Amino acid sequence: MIDVRALRENPEPARDSQRARGADPGLVDEIIEADAARRGALQEFESLRATQKEVSKSVGRASKEERPAILAKAKELAEQVKAAEARANAAGAEADRLARQLPNLVLDGVPRGGEDDYTVLRHEGPAPRDFAAEGFEPKDHLALGEGLDAIDTKRGAKVSGARFYYLKGVGARLELALMSMALDQAHRAGFVPMMTPTLVSPQIMGGTGFLGEHSDEIYYLPADDLYLTGTSEVALAGYHADEILDLSDGPKRYLGWSTCYRREAGAAGKDTRGIIRVHQFNKAEMFSYCRPEDAAEEHQRFLAWEEEMLAKVELPYRVIDTAAGDLGTSAARKFDCEAWLPTQERYMEVTSTSNCTTFQARRLGIRERREDGMTAVATLNGTLATTRWIVAILENHQQADGSIYVPEALRPYLGGLEVLSPVAR
Repeated sequence: MIDVRALRENPEPARDSQRARGADPGLVDEIIEADAARRGALQEFESLRATQKEVSKSVGRASKEERPAILAKAKELAEQVKAAEARANAAGAEADRLARQLPNLVLDGVPRGGEDDYTVLRHEGPAPRDFAAEGFEPKDHLALGEGLDAIDTKRGAKVSGARFYYLKGVGARLELALMSMALDQAHRAGFVPMMTPTLVSPQIMGGTGFLGEHSDEIYYLPADDLYLTGTSEVALAGYHADEILDLSDGPKRYLGWSTCYRREAGAAGKDTRGIIRVHQFNKAEMFSYCRPEDAAEEHQRFLAWEEEMLAKVELPYRVIDTAAGDLGTSAARKFDCEAWLPTQERYMEVTSTSNCTTFQARRLGIRERREDGMTAVATLNGTLATTRWIVAILENHQQADGSIYVPEALRPYLGGLEVLSPVAR
């Protein structure tokens, strides 16, 4: 949630943020008007209540003759106070509803526009391979995974439906290797490893900003009034809800390892083959609580840690600065790392790191006590490894015989394996 007082004092940055996102800047004025109505209704209620208290106090001092009139006045005021309180509550609820519709304000320098208007910051890692020069046609990750007897989408669909799968044998080991390597790196960097809940309350899900326009992507269990998380960011953001933190020694950093669930309701026909876009996957997610003035620097650290992981798996990738219209509700800036996908001749997102500034913390009541009073903290998140990485690893490190070269850094997590070999059928 944005700072409504700051919005009231200077609304133009919020209007410009909305324009950059391709959203309605008029929402800003609706929020300001609703906030004025809320403050007016609250003032009326408090004024009537103060008058009611004064009249009630005067009953004991009144003469016998004056008392009936004063009691009648007190009764009348009680009814007025009750009505004014109802109006104030309604005005407050409406102001809160509108304020929660406003996405986080994008930071200066974020590209304007939609999904295709990102800025490529740089290309990193080895150059994409020229498979024609090597004398063979590359196979896609599913064909390679089936050759390794590592991925089984047919039985996944039989058991659970489309976009479910089994990772088996070396496929299961490869995912655990990636996740374990991510956990080790994060632990060395001072993150506290966490195995997080994957079911959260509406208050936590809404507090992180995931119940807006993309709420149809989230699995909901109405019998329990709980949501399945699409990232451990949600549970990690809720971990310190309604708490006062001490960040005098620096950011609080957590590494969440969890299974994630996404309905992918708006992704019909996109990446339906294999395990690129699925309903269930595992992810290691970095999360940080820091002081707002330190958030931009912390964001760069998160990106560097993601790139450290990508260097370990020896993938060609690029870094993009995501356009405003493609940012999530809570993100003020987001950097993606996209690995090269040889069989589709395109880049595919494998990591994402977002600076959410104070947006989530305001909604979740997470603050720090400082010399000048209480202030909302900043929150950041970033992917360190996920199931999708298997796609890029298989395709980029395949050999002509269908075997897979294992990057050196991954080998200790795979029992020293240097090559993943196809299984004889």
